[in-house]
Amino acid sequence: MGRTDVRGVALLAALLLVTALAGCGDPAARANEVKVTLANHVWSTAIQKLIPEFEAETGLDVTVSTLGENQLSDQYNVKLNAGTDDIDVMMFRPLQEGRQFIHNKWLADLTDRTGDAAYRWDDFMESARGAVSDGDRVYGVPLITEREILYYNADLLRRAGIDGPPETLDDLITAARQVKERVPDTFGFVARGQRSPAVTQFSSYLFSCGGDFDDGTRSTLNTPEAIRAYEIYTELLREVGPPGTSNMNWPDAFAVFQQGRAAFLTDADSLFANLTDPEKSRVADQVGFARFPAGSAGSKPYNVTSWGLAINDVSTHQDNAWRFVQWATSPEVTLRMQQAGTPSARDSVWADPSSTANLPPELVRVIKDSFSGSVGHDRPRLMKVPQARDIVGGPLVTGQEGGDIAAAAAKAAEEYNELLAKERR
Repeated sequence: MGRTDVRGVALLAALLLVTALAGCGDPAARANEVKVTLANHVWSTAIQKLIPEFEAETGLDVTVSTLGENQLSDQYNVKLNAGTDDIDVMMFRPLQEGRQFIHNKWLADLTDRTGDAAYRWDDFMESARGAVSDGDRVYGVPLITEREILYYNADLLRRAGIDGPPETLDDLITAARQVKERVPDTFGFVARGQRSPAVTQFSSYLFSCGGDFDDGTRSTLNTPEAIRAYEIYTELLREVGPPGTSNMNWPDAFAVFQQGRAAFLTDADSLFANLTDPEKSRVADQVGFARFPAGSAGSKPYNVTSWGLAINDVSTHQDNAWRFVQWATSPEVTLRMQQAGTPSARDSVWADPSSTANLPPELVRVIKDSFSGSVGHDRPRLMKVPQARDIVGGPLVTGQEGGDIAAAAAKAAEEYNELLAKERR
């Protein structure tokens, strides 16, 4: 036998060995296993403390991988695109990447599973159910919700002679100006101003002024309603906000408020502890909460599902995966998650007083009040969300710089329509 033949036999033997080993490990070795990939989030930390209870109850072994948001997205894009069976349950952001994942057929259809009466799918908020669905098909289960609210510094309002938080956007502008004029070394308002991060918080201004990102067919960023929303948001930042707002993401804006230098802040209710924790905030005992101020269309804050659970469509252990999802999002476990600090999407949990016992009473009232009249998205509902957010954020930067908002909105609408057209091809 020649050298070439010997090498060929050796290579064939190696391939057979690898194949045999692979056959031993899949799928039998994973028959009682669930592989769960989670984001680095407070919900993930809380649920991992309870997983031993699930394992004892079901006899299943849960393997958890936890990654930061960027790493998580990168892994999904690589592994799911390659058709991996190495992920069973996946934590994902329905509004950021849900449409893309559904379009790519990466998510299992959960319609029949969630339709089981014992699971109580109707107990989830309507906006939350919509965030994880495509038409009448369900592709995920909502985990965490958040709404945009108005935070205010009660001490600064008193010093400025203001009786209470404003109820309209026009009144917010007036009150913010009063604080800046009457209280030395303070700002009337602070919020996210950075091009893309600001878009989600700008959305409530847009909705409350009667606008939206698009009408399902074409962009509406250049309508009078949208232009007015751009004007209000950027006037507040430019005229009564701190310097450098166009570089601010939420931690930067919150830092200004924490230092007692801003009277008003609009942002997500889920971030409240950053302002009420005495170890982080100098004004912890002065923080007040109010519903998002009304515009010409009323008060229409976003009420969104920031994270959900889904099942990998090519997982060969979808029954095990569903048992985990069903358990982790059950009314009983969801209540425990909310008690641990993650706002849930189940109405029954919010109705249970024990679920909010550790929250400021004023905040609880504002959150519950914000359920009505709210909007279920806080960013464009497209597959290419990052690109769309960058487009929407253009006029926000222009407005903060004192530029022509109408012209910037017209340009943004044109670019948005081009993105829409590409997605339809």
